[in-house]
This record gives sequence, structure tokens and C-alpha cells, in this order.
Amino acid sequence: MNAALRSVVRSAHFHNIECVGYFRGYQGIIENDFKILDMRSVSNILESGGTVLKTARSQDFLMPEFRVKAFQHLKTLEAEALIVIGGNGSITGANIFANQFDFPCLGIPASIDNDIYGTDFSIGFQTALQTIVESVDKIRDTARSHNRLFFVEVMGRNNGNLALYSSIASGACFVIIPEKKFKISDLAKRLKLGKALSKTSSIVIVAEGNNHGSCYKIAEDLSQVFDEYESKVTILGHLQRGGAPLVMDRVLASRMGLSAIQALLSDKSNHMVGIIDGKNVLTSMKDVVEKQKTINQKL
Repeated sequence: MNAALRSVVRSAHFHNIECVGYFRGYQGIIENDFKILDMRSVSNILESGGTVLKTARSQDFLMPEFRVKAFQHLKTLEAEALIVIGGNGSITGANIFANQFDFPCLGIPASIDNDIYGTDFSIGFQTALQTIVESVDKIRDTARSHNRLFFVEVMGRNNGNLALYSSIASGACFVIIPEKKFKISDLAKRLKLGKALSKTSSIVIVAEGNNHGSCYKIAEDLSQVFDEYESKVTILGHLQRGGAPLVMDRVLASRMGLSAIQALLSDKSNHMVGIIDGKNVLTSMKDVVEKQKTINQKL
């Protein structure tokens, strides 16, 4: 997100556009908590994880009267447009705000879940994926040494992208994702096949939003039909959300930040910027909010 912020600010200043940064997202607009962003204020943040402007889930912004307050603060500053960097909730908020006040808004997709319609990849996905794969590589050392079966739960809410990509990249024997119906018998069958081929350890990647339950429940239910491995559970949790961004995320965020400024200059507001098949695209925020991103069936 910092790479995107840096790109927005520097692209804007190239076109003589002044920028203001609100702290903690929509809550900061409601509370009028902001700072002027010049070229130097976004120096040395490209390599930093998280966001220097902080972030928050604003319950107040759900209520019309607080959105009115936010709009008044923007108008007092003579703001002409709002760029929102975030996930589905943030883009939904921008869409509601744009429609309620006829105010130009642009969205930049940032979510490790990679579940946002209108772009191949959202900011943060590649970095989170790398963290997961590095963690699974370490877990595999223990699995091999102790002849164990490890269930590794990854984030993703109701989207299996993180689990799917990381299972391929880490060589997991099985992946459980929300988009595919899962049966314990299928996993037991795969593990029995591995045992027959003298496999002494296994890794199973589990998406947190799968339709069976937590890693612990899956491990417990598996033990009822297959107990030839000692099963262990690792939930990576918020490890996946931190760390310095990878090169691909820095480039992606930088391209999207510039794209957002170019869209505003072309009067293309109320859209989200994205990159599909390597090309910059604009998708209406209405479509982003209403349409669901599907998983890559080829993977």
C-alpha cells in the first residue's frame, strides 16, 4: 500500500495536483485527521510493509450522517477527488460515497486475498504468497524429520487463491479451498496412496474459508478414518499480512498509482484501476462491488 501511495502522490505532483492523506481511511475523513502529502513525505516508504497512513474498519462510515460529515470535510479542503486504496469493503465504501454525493472516486485494489474483481492480482497478494511458501518450506523440514502430516491454514476469507497458489508453489499433497467441494474420504484416499508409495510425510494447505471447518476439525475428522500419520496443525495468521513487499508488488502498486491519477485526469472517475493480462484496465466500481472474482480453473 505504501508503494501505491508513493506512486499516487508523485504522479499527482508531476501534474501539479496537490495531495492530502487521511489517516485510518474513512475514519480519518470523518474526524478530519489528515496531512499534506508532498514529494518528500512519501520518501523511503516504497520498501515498507503496511501503510504509513494507517488503516481502520470504520463502523461510522456505514451510517449516512457520518458520510455527510466526511463529505463536508472534503469540500472544506476543496478536494476534487478521492482515491481509495483497499479491498472489497473499501471499494464498496467508495462506490456508496461517490453515488451519494456525486463525488469523483477512484479505487486501487489492495488485498492479500486477491479476491477483488477487475484485476488479475491485487496489491499484497504476491508478498503474502511468498511468506506462506517460505513458512511451508520450514514446516516441511519438521514433517520430514518426524514423519508427520501437517495441516497449514492460510488466509483468504471465502476465496481460495492464496491456498491454491501456495499449494502449487510448495508442493503440497492436497489443498482445501472454498471453491471445491471437500470430502474427508478424498483426503484419506490421497494420503493412503502416498503411504503406498513410501511417502513418509505430507503437507495439506487449508483455506480458512473452506466449507468443512478449521484445520483442527479437519485433522480430527481425518483421524477417524486415517491415523497412519501423526497430525499437526499450523495456523499462519497475521504473519501473512506483514513484511517488505516483493518486487512484483512494488511494480504493481506503482503502476496502479499512476493509473489512478491518469484516470482522474481523463475524467474516468468512479472506477477501480487494475491490471489484466499485463494491461492497465478500468472497471466500474459498481461491477467491482457486484461481481465476484472466480478462481483460475486451469490452476
